[in-house]
Amino acid sequence: MKTCIHNARVISPDVEIARGGLVMENGRILEVFEGDAPAGIAREIDAGGRMLMPGFFDIHCHGADRHDVCDDDLNAIRHIAKRKIQEGVTTWLPTTLTQPADKLASIMEKCAAYAAHPEFTRCPGVHVEGPYINVTKAGAQNPEFVRPPDIGELKRLHEICPALIVSLAPELPGAVELIAAARQMGITSSAAHTAATCGEILTAKSAGLSHLTHFGNAMTPLHHREIGVVGAGLMDDSLKIELICDTIHLCPDMLKLIFRVVPIERLMMITDSMAASWIDKGEVMLGGLVVVAENGTARLKEGGALAGSALRFNHGVKHVAEITGLPLHQIVKATSWNQACSLGLEGFGKIEPGFHADLVILDADFAVWKTLVGGEIRAE
Repeated sequence: MKTCIHNARVISPDVEIARGGLVMENGRILEVFEGDAPAGIAREIDAGGRMLMPGFFDIHCHGADRHDVCDDDLNAIRHIAKRKIQEGVTTWLPTTLTQPADKLASIMEKCAAYAAHPEFTRCPGVHVEGPYINVTKAGAQNPEFVRPPDIGELKRLHEICPALIVSLAPELPGAVELIAAARQMGITSSAAHTAATCGEILTAKSAGLSHLTHFGNAMTPLHHREIGVVGAGLMDDSLKIELICDTIHLCPDMLKLIFRVVPIERLMMITDSMAASWIDKGEVMLGGLVVVAENGTARLKEGGALAGSALRFNHGVKHVAEITGLPLHQIVKATSWNQACSLGLEGFGKIEPGFHADLVILDADFAVWKTLVGGEIRAE
């Protein structure tokens, strides 16, 4: 059955229609229009002047609402996916942590089980963060389980559930070889929890590295004698960079700077949220470590390091809009289109005929009104 969303402010990469909508059928967009809705369509959704955008892609998210991917529990995965859809996220990569090999394999099985029946968000694969990281930059990753790059282990995990991204420290012995092998397997490699120099990042890039994980955090900073991973991200025209837009992991001035000097086609908004999101305060677990959630932040109880975020995706979009002043038809490139392009997922991230009808409808304050996956309302 055809469905029409009308009376909407349509926002898509490089496109903004002040009043219009779309027609969809069988999970795909058939038509995008300006002005009044076409006649003769039985099923209608009146957006009431709200913003209509492509559904968000959260390619880096560990958990929500006291549940974590590393709980190794299918019901936890389902609960996180339900919270993600309420944030306007229509595609999510469950993100793992540095854990023992047997537990990672078991977690991948749970992710595969959800991906086979994705009742809330889509789940095309997993983001494997760690365990091949630099222990000096472990942050909130559990240093007990850090280990050298292991191509065989990554291949085994990938066979259980597609590992669309692996985050690792590219300066480690064997890391460049793993990056090259990952590229052959169709896995995107991203630098994370790393003490690499700019030169080491560029060497890894030649082997296939293409992302920088939670930019600015747990990586070598910009310095005038060695520009580090941050400098490489600002300078190199091909690296895509993840941004936690909670104004904590990256302060407002840093966000403003990044959006000013880096082409928006290279930016990808993420939450890096964990079990502390969707709760006001309390203690939660992250990879076996105790985290204290309070005032919108999540920090390790032992040592106080930032431990992922408590960010909801739609709140991050609001922050970027307010801080940068950029038009939404530019910002929306960093909410889904860039992620889809980077991962080779076709038909996502734009409101255009032929694209999947994965959509979010937002109030003026960026609160989520409805989220649709394949034209089906999954949150309202």
